[in-house]
Amino acid sequence: MRLLYLILFLLAINAAHGSVAKKTEHKAAAVVKVDTSADVSLRSFDKASIKKYSEQPEFKYNSTSNELTWWDRFWIRFWRWFWSLFMFRGLSVLGVILNIIEILLIVAAVGALIYAILKAVGMDPRSILSKTAPPTVPYSEFFEDINTIDFDAEIEKAVAAHNYRFAVRLLYLRCLKQLSDAGVIAWEIDKTNSQYIYELKNDEQRNAFGLLTRQFEYVWYGEFSINDVVYNTIAHSFSDFNKREKAV
Repeated sequence: MRLLYLILFLLAINAAHGSVAKKTEHKAAAVVKVDTSADVSLRSFDKASIKKYSEQPEFKYNSTSNELTWWDRFWIRFWRWFWSLFMFRGLSVLGVILNIIEILLIVAAVGALIYAILKAVGMDPRSILSKTAPPTVPYSEFFEDINTIDFDAEIEKAVAAHNYRFAVRLLYLRCLKQLSDAGVIAWEIDKTNSQYIYELKNDEQRNAFGLLTRQFEYVWYGEFSINDVVYNTIAHSFSDFNKREKAV
């Protein structure tokens, strides 16, 4: 039996060796072919074209086209800080209280700043919050005949009654009368303020009168009450304009 196993083992080895040998014999040897063509034309890249394309933003792959400006960074930091106010510190009782106090202080500071600005420009902050209408003027006073008004007496009366809005209207009407008397505008009771502005031919005069018109319309048609400080400033502007017109 041992002899039989030995014979079978030797036959298996011989068969395997023969199979490998046959595969080796059938495998063709690799041959390197050399290109012997004589009409080879060399081509190179156009340096001018490469430079042209390299200067275009579409081909600058290593540049960041979405860079943030300082204005963008400011608002990112601002909103990050703003929303952090509502991120309660650890949700502890003390953290919630500190956040609420911080928010209230910021609201109070912004409110104080707005109040100071309104007072500085002569506006009454209470008139913005309240729904009360500005002081009314009798209907007949909307259609004044500038040739029949004693402006000095009426302006003095309005200022004494602290009716500064009506006093500014009288200043404007007196200015219209002066321009009409000088012949530079043609006053009519139903004309608009813009029509009077366009009738002025002198550029400096038209610009100055346009500024007075904007001040008047802001005071008269705006729902804001003015104080004596603002009125005196506006009255001074009208006085300077009238003096220049008389000197011409």
